[in-house]
Amino acid sequence: MGRNAAAAAVAAVSAAASADTLILPRAVARKTDGVTQLLSFLLIATDALALAGSFVAAYWTRGHVPLFPIPPSQPPFILYAMTMALHVVLIIGIFYLSQMYHQRRAISRIDHGRYIIGAITVGALLVNGIQELFFKNTVFAVDYPRVLFFYVWGYSVVLVLIGREFNRALRTWLRKHNIERANLIIVGMGKIARDIARKVQTSPELGYHIVGVVNVRPQGKDSVFGVPVIGDYHELPYLIDMYRVEQVIIALPDAQRSELVELISLCRRGRVDIKIYPDMFSYMARDLSVDDLGGTPLLTVRDIAMRGWKLSLKRLMDIVGAVIALIVLSPFMLLTALLIRLESEGSIFLTQERMGLDERPFDMIKFRSMRQDAEATGPGWTVENDPRVTRLGKFMRRTNWDEIPQFVNVLVGEMSLVGPRPERPMYVQEFRDRIPRYMERHREKSGMTGWAQVNGLRGDTSIQERTVFDLWYVENWSLWLDMKIMIRTILNVILRRNMNAY
Repeated sequence: MGRNAAAAAVAAVSAAASADTLILPRAVARKTDGVTQLLSFLLIATDALALAGSFVAAYWTRGHVPLFPIPPSQPPFILYAMTMALHVVLIIGIFYLSQMYHQRRAISRIDHGRYIIGAITVGALLVNGIQELFFKNTVFAVDYPRVLFFYVWGYSVVLVLIGREFNRALRTWLRKHNIERANLIIVGMGKIARDIARKVQTSPELGYHIVGVVNVRPQGKDSVFGVPVIGDYHELPYLIDMYRVEQVIIALPDAQRSELVELISLCRRGRVDIKIYPDMFSYMARDLSVDDLGGTPLLTVRDIAMRGWKLSLKRLMDIVGAVIALIVLSPFMLLTALLIRLESEGSIFLTQERMGLDERPFDMIKFRSMRQDAEATGPGWTVENDPRVTRLGKFMRRTNWDEIPQFVNVLVGEMSLVGPRPERPMYVQEFRDRIPRYMERHREKSGMTGWAQVNGLRGDTSIQERTVFDLWYVENWSLWLDMKIMIRTILNVILRRNMNAY
């Protein structure tokens, strides 16, 4: 399609569409540009205020709170002005270089907090070093004791986190009220495009406004999940300019390489961000790396993360965590056993055969949360409002308390604190025949909680999706990822965000 023909097609689409459909995205773009810039300046100002306030609070705490020995006297606060200014400027500079003023629209608070703590730690150490190396024997020289340093570091972390949480809440409110949004085009009309459109429309906190869907392979549809089809892919450059689009999502998991190259080339307009939904090869490939075999380059598409010393470290964490949990929780476990016995007849614990590491079966221990005859007619998935679940069992399942005895499985080495959830052998035999790579999740030890579970994939949910999450965990394992999953599990229980927990 030539330029004139494409322009004519766009004009035809424009004439056919309502005035609001074309004018609204432009108005939104003009309004949100200024709001986004204002929020960015507000974030920098909030960080600067928090970092300066941390120095003031640390100075006062050192002189008045007997957490550490209070000094008989300390230099006037004005003498710390240069050190405080260096603290503020240096850490804000680290934030900027770490792209922490270009926030992703969907980032977990745990990851965000980790980045902040890391940046502040590096900045605080640099300030301490500069203080010793360059301020000594100058007009800016002042005693900067270790106690004050740790107070400054601690207050900086807390106050910056509070300030950024305020900024996050403000952005979410503005996005939900259509004040701060980015115009978005989805390329594609298949199932993935529908899923993305549904996700965007049901998640206003992401701050996207879908102006339309672009057709790549004619299908005779005029909308996708309520979103209008606004043109063909050849018209992308003109549609991007017309609607002042800031984000393009290419939802074509089965696209050929040549198609993707052409689409990306068409979308390269101004400050447009381009995102591509990956195909299944991307799930398998994870982070590609290049190895050398006698001068022959080989592309590594699978490299299991847990091996060698990492396995030993994970096992050590499992033992320490299980021992601490069993000691601290033992009184509550005894109380739970008493309540189960008082509510219904039958055993206190339920043991089920599950398949774990290297497809070896083991008996997984749980508090009994169903009637004793729950599987009299055969096993089955637990569903919402399942009549087999006891009153106490509903509470235990909602809070994951029925899983607590599995710390014994962890202690003896049959399970891990974090890993793919184990399934019963009968289900494993069924899933292995219809889900690609399903058995690879058994290359690692099963877990009490896992990456799939903290993302809502538990109970009667898609086994295919769970497998993708489990394989991603196996191939991307790190100590921090395990800690993040455990923190999210605890927060989900406390905040009652356990989706599909019944």
